[in-house]
Parts: sequence; structure tokens; C-alpha cells
Amino acid sequence: MMFEDLFNFVLVGVFLSAVTSSVIPKSPSNTRPIDRPLSDENHFEDDEHNIEYDHDAFLGKDEARSFDQLTPAESARRLGIIYEKIDEDRNGLVTEEELGKWIRHIQKKQVEKEANTQWLEHLANQHLESSSELRWSDYLKRTYGSTDEELENHDDPEHLENDNKDAVMRDRRRWDLADIDRNGQLTKEEFTYFVHPEEAVHTRNVVIEETLEDIDKDHDGFISLKEYIDDTVDDEDGEEIDPAWIADEEEDFREELDKNGDGKLDREEIEAWVMPNDYHSLIEEAKHLISEADSDKDGFLTKSEVVEKYELFVGSQATDYGELLSKHDEF
Repeated sequence: MMFEDLFNFVLVGVFLSAVTSSVIPKSPSNTRPIDRPLSDENHFEDDEHNIEYDHDAFLGKDEARSFDQLTPAESARRLGIIYEKIDEDRNGLVTEEELGKWIRHIQKKQVEKEANTQWLEHLANQHLESSSELRWSDYLKRTYGSTDEELENHDDPEHLENDNKDAVMRDRRRWDLADIDRNGQLTKEEFTYFVHPEEAVHTRNVVIEETLEDIDKDHDGFISLKEYIDDTVDDEDGEEIDPAWIADEEEDFREELDKNGDGKLDREEIEAWVMPNDYHSLIEEAKHLISEADSDKDGFLTKSEVVEKYELFVGSQATDYGELLSKHDEF
């Protein structure tokens, strides 16, 4: 198996538990903003640098958690192999841009892994081959436990007269947008756009529509400061909110979100809020890693510099990636 194939396999591969025909719970689709932190860890704890954050950013949160089986020497050696993947122009110098692209690559793999997990669960539940396309009726039954009568009317979500009606209608709208070839079924790639509409140009707009439906109570096509605060308070299950915290939220709204200062968020401002450009955080992490490992301070990372600082990038531990690679002669 070639390194590229193996690498991709490890990052997106999943080990599924037994799948039954029971209804699966839906995760909230209106979490705002759509935030993809590089790690669940804090980068600094009480002014102390937390390298677990860097491990997550460099390898992905899931993979970094299982770094516990390789010796330091083996971990460093395999990090050298990863370096070759990052150094796109093969000049022996990793730039800030190359490292930022790598971190974004890892981030996208996390998205693909999440979508792939759901995809395989749906296919397994319907006893379909991995190359199959997923039908709307199969998705509807698996996700919402629709009755036979409802399935017969699956082309008309308005027919549904239960608590899931709004959710089903939203899903159908996403489904139709993600269905590039308009055949009523989704390929794995199209399903990724369905699960993560923010990842594709042709589906991003639906995230704005869903946000407006949730927050824009007067239906004027904008989000006012009051609507913004009310939505945040609603998410707290009615608990009493600290006035100082509300004041901070109001300041964020005025200073960070309301770019044109008109007291409300238009569609462009909503998009910037719920689907922020993550370029800044990626480059900041790349700059941080370079500043920590660049021993000659030339602004680039050589392979020896990265391997020497292996604990910054991967620690003296093994990922699932490392565990699988350990079985192959090329390593």
C-alpha cells in the first residue's frame, strides 16, 4: 500500500460498532457559529504552554488522543515521514503557508471523517454497499423513524404531522442543495455537503437561511441586537444570565459582528459570524509552531528542526496512524 493511500485511510477510517435499525438521535444543526477549533484543549493554561493543543492541530484531535505506544525515537522517525508530506515543493524548507495548508488539510479530514462515519452507518443500516448512493427515504427512516405512510409521502415533507416536521423540511432542503446531479440520491461526496453545507459554495447559503429562521423573529431578513441576545439566552435553558456577560455579548455584537454599524446583521454579516474564515487561526498556529521549532530563526522549518522538536508536534506517543504504519515494511 502506498503511503498516500495508507495515510488517507488512517485519517478517515472508522471502526463502527454494531448498527441496528433503531432511530439515531440528530445532533443540533443550529449551533452558532460553526466553529472548528484546532483543539478542545486550551493553548495556554495559567500562562503555561499546553503542547496537547499543538498535537491536535498538527495531527487532528482524534488521532492525537491515541499517541501512547511509540518510543520517542520511533515517533520522531515517523514525524520525518509526515514532514515530507508537508514540504510540497520538496526544497527541504517548510514555509508558514505550507504548514498552514497542512493544518487545514487535517481539519478537513476531521470533517470528512465525521461525515464518513454517518455515511457508513446509514449504508450499514440499509445493508447497502459502500459504493451505493443513499436515498432520501432511507435517510428519513433511519434518522426520524418515519412510518410507512410517511415514507410513501417522503417527497412532500409538508405531509409530516409530528414534532420532526421542521427538522425534516430543513434536511430536505439541504438534501436537494447537496444533490449535485439532481437524481434524488446522495453520493458520499454529496452527503458530506449535506452534513457540512458550510464546506461547499453551492450549499453555504442554507446555513444563513437556517440561522435566520432560528433567530429572526420579526422576519425582516436581519438579526437585531435583541434577537441576537435572546437567542443566546434561549440556549441557556432559561437560566439567569450575568448582566456583565450580556454586556460583553452586546459589545461583541457592536464591535465584531455589526460591521456596518447599522444595529443589525445582514446576510453578509451573518455569514461572517456563523461561518468565519479560519485562515487567521491556521496561520497563527503555523507561526507558533515555526517560532518554537525554528532553531536558526530563518523563518522556515527543516526536517531536522521538526524532528528535533518532535514533542511539540506529536509527542513521544503513537497515533492510530503510527500503529497501523508499524505493520508496513516501508517504515
